[in-house]
Parts: sequence; C-alpha cells; structure tokens
Amino acid sequence: MPRLPRNNAPRVSDIAYLDVSHAGETYRINLRRTAAARRFTLRVRAATQDVVLTMPARGSLGEAKAFAGRHAAWIGAKLRRLPEMIPFEPGAFVPVRGTLHRIIHCPATRGRVWIEDGGPMPGSDAAPLLCVSAEAPFVPRRVRDFLVKEARRDIAAAVASHTKRLGVGPRKITLRDTTSRWGSCSSSGSLSFSWRLIMAPRFVLDYLAAHEAAHLLHMNHSSAFWAAVARLTADTARAEAWLKAHGSGLLRFGAQEA
Repeated sequence: MPRLPRNNAPRVSDIAYLDVSHAGETYRINLRRTAAARRFTLRVRAATQDVVLTMPARGSLGEAKAFAGRHAAWIGAKLRRLPEMIPFEPGAFVPVRGTLHRIIHCPATRGRVWIEDGGPMPGSDAAPLLCVSAEAPFVPRRVRDFLVKEARRDIAAAVASHTKRLGVGPRKITLRDTTSRWGSCSSSGSLSFSWRLIMAPRFVLDYLAAHEAAHLLHMNHSSAFWAAVARLTADTARAEAWLKAHGSGLLRFGAQEA
C-alpha cells in the first residue's frame, strides 16, 4: 500500500517553547502538552517569571502559535505587572513572620544564621537583622535553609495544637516550594505546606495549619469542614484576605526550586 508523505514538521513534544511578538516585544512561551487538557490555556507564573501554554495531547504547534498570538497583548500586560524578584543576598529585605528583616553578611562567625535587632529603616522604627555567617556565594542557600527550618518548626507546632483539639493526627508533614497552593491534605492524612508561609504573619500560617488539620476530618469544603476550621481559628476571613492581597508577593523572594 502506498505510504502517505512523511510530515517533517516538528512535533510539539520535540519543542520546549515558542516565541510570540506584540508591540515590539517578544515573549517566550513554554509549552506543556497533557492528555488531561481539553483546551489551550495560558498561565503567567509569578514565582518563575515565565509563561506556560498548556495544550491538549492532539493539539498542533500551529494551533498553539495561533492561540498564543491572539493573547500576546494579555501576556505582555501580565508580565509587566509581575513583581521584581528579590534574591536572598546581603542588603536585601525579606519578611520573617510578617516583619521585614535586612540580610547582612557576618563572615567572622561560622555556620550560623540568627536574628538581631537592627537599625533604622525608612518607614519604620527599626529593621531586624537576619545575620548570615557563610562564604559569600553560600549566603542565599543559608538564608533559605534557615527559613525552611523556621517554617518547619512553626508549622509543626501549629498543626500539633490544632490536631490535638480535633482529636486527630497527621501521618506526615512535608514542606515544599509550591506555586499553586499553600497547603494540602492527602487521602492518607499527610499534610503538605509551602515553606514560604514563614514569611507571612503568624495568623496566616496558623490559619493554613488549621485549614489542613480540619481536612483530616472532612476531605471537602462542606459546612462541617468550615465549622471545624472555625473551632480552631477566628482568623479565616482575615487570613484569606491577606493571602489574596499579598500571597503571590511571597513568591518573589529568593530563587525558587525547579
């Protein structure tokens, strides 16, 4: 039987990205093809400062280009509104439990990260100092490790308090650097949280711990679930409002894991 001519056009699976242009600007779009997708969607990620186009398994590269092209103005507007990334380096300010701390390099002391009272900062009485003793190239890693350690301690304490009141207990607590959710509860009872919650005010972290602890009783968002949350914290509305207004801003601090 005669064969059809081979189509030498590149497959979507062979291409990691495409470029679209608008108003003199060119934007790189990362491609993600998945069998679960039923339509083309675009997402601008604040944490990684990039754009992802998710497409159906049978979608073509031409369709992807056309879709991205139709939304090029939207892509540009979203990228321009992204907050500037703030690395964990000396002189930078990073929030710890809702309070800005200035990172300072203290090479004379070995192997430590600690907090001290600081000097004046514009707009406030004083900025606490996040002191880091390490060789200069390792300062960002030391800061991140310190924040993760503090997050683990605070989250574990909050979860323990809430689960005790509910009469339940998680099997495991895991910290991740997530971009789509601050916490989750698996069907097996394992809880997962973003370590970046240590940068939020204490009442926000405590609310997220209460929220996920309540899922150990109710794996849904039913009225019974929210009643359980209300037993644990009175800060639900306040914390949700804070996360809506400021949550995405936490993603700009430090380099995020791939």
